[in-house]
Amino acid sequence: MDTSTALWTLASYFIIGLSYLVGLTFVLGLMWRLWGYLRTPMPWPEATTPAPETESGAVTRVIGDVFLFPNLFKADKLLWAGAWVFHLALFAILFRHLRYFTFPVPGIVLTMESLALFFGYLFGMAVLYLLWRRLALPRTLYLSGLPDYFALVLLGIIAGTGIMVSYWAHVYLVDVKAFILGLLTLHPVPPPMHPLFIIHYLLVLVLMFYFPFSKLLHAGGVFFSPSRNQPYQVQKPGKRYVNPWDYPVR
Repeated sequence: MDTSTALWTLASYFIIGLSYLVGLTFVLGLMWRLWGYLRTPMPWPEATTPAPETESGAVTRVIGDVFLFPNLFKADKLLWAGAWVFHLALFAILFRHLRYFTFPVPGIVLTMESLALFFGYLFGMAVLYLLWRRLALPRTLYLSGLPDYFALVLLGIIAGTGIMVSYWAHVYLVDVKAFILGLLTLHPVPPPMHPLFIIHYLLVLVLMFYFPFSKLLHAGGVFFSPSRNQPYQVQKPGKRYVNPWDYPVR
């Protein structure tokens, strides 16, 4: 075995081991953070008014928050537009990536091929717009910290390398799918020997490792927000609300 082959074999083992480490950290980190949200006591109603007065209405409001961002729309319409385009393009890109995980590939995923490049550019432009806002507006510049810039820059580089791998410096799709399915079925095979793909993939691992411990977890935390997922409890006349944490005086 020559030196280059030996080095690539070691690099392959490193990438495979890192993939499983990051995947385990991602799953356990999400479970730990979401369990922390779930077990946080909420002893009194905290619904932000105007609020629905029924459980079904509260569920509808949370769904609206997830898909439409109504509060952001009321506060800043330009930011709402950029954030909505960002999330729409991100969803489309992630959905299209099912072709790397499924066999046979669902027909709806195949029909998105003609729009894939469009969503890639749309996502990249949305990232640049959100980054520009953080740098150009005094209010957002004052509120922004290193984690905010890190997440946007990382997502932008991932988008850029993904577009390049898919449309310019092509990587062999069969090798990519064999590598991903090998990881998922616990029968790993070496990754494609394509430098740009390796960079793209390692950056995705960085994002997965960072996700459970960052502000990006608002994607799951929105479902546990007491000010959004609680209905407004109308107290009956003459009835006083009793905090369940209160203990009787002995």
